[in-house]
Amino acid sequence: MSSKPRVAVIIGSTRDGRLADKPARWIVEQAQARGDMEVDLVDLRDHPLPFYSERGPMMATVTSDAAVLHWQKTLALYDGFIFVVAEYNHSITGVLKNAMDSAYRQWNRKPATMIGYSGTGAARAVEHLRLIASALQMVPTAGAIHIAGVDFLAISPMGSDKPMQEIEAHLLASTKATLDEFVWWARATMAARALAQ
Repeated sequence: MSSKPRVAVIIGSTRDGRLADKPARWIVEQAQARGDMEVDLVDLRDHPLPFYSERGPMMATVTSDAAVLHWQKTLALYDGFIFVVAEYNHSITGVLKNAMDSAYRQWNRKPATMIGYSGTGAARAVEHLRLIASALQMVPTAGAIHIAGVDFLAISPMGSDKPMQEIEAHLLASTKATLDEFVWWARATMAARALAQ
């Protein structure tokens, strides 16, 4: 077993003109620079899933849908997930909720952390995502990274549309603390899953 967890940074928005690409690329760079995890970018645009219509919940259902099977096989490659979270009406995007509902065992016993962006730093969406992650038997971290207020407006296409480097000084401390916690849980759950095999 490799000591380095393999991690997916999942972009949770697929809309045209999304802001998600900036924080997604930035958090990939931050995570890779640490050297204690292997990081891939996973874009939900590359995984067009049908709206959930399985015969039962994924914990008890085997899908026959090729797109869903491909999604599940992709998730199975990873030891943890960093979600790039937009906030829509105080929650996560519909496409992200559908993607989460479209798997079960592939999420189990793996850590999840978040980088959220909105006027409020996607605080409500991040809290909803923690509840969903718990229901999927994931380990949601206590820490998260929030891009809020003037920082959000600085990088947003609806605001000044500046690069992430303009605000990163405000994010580095919370990013380090969040990723430290995330990697700790990734290693712990990797070891526990290995013992359970």
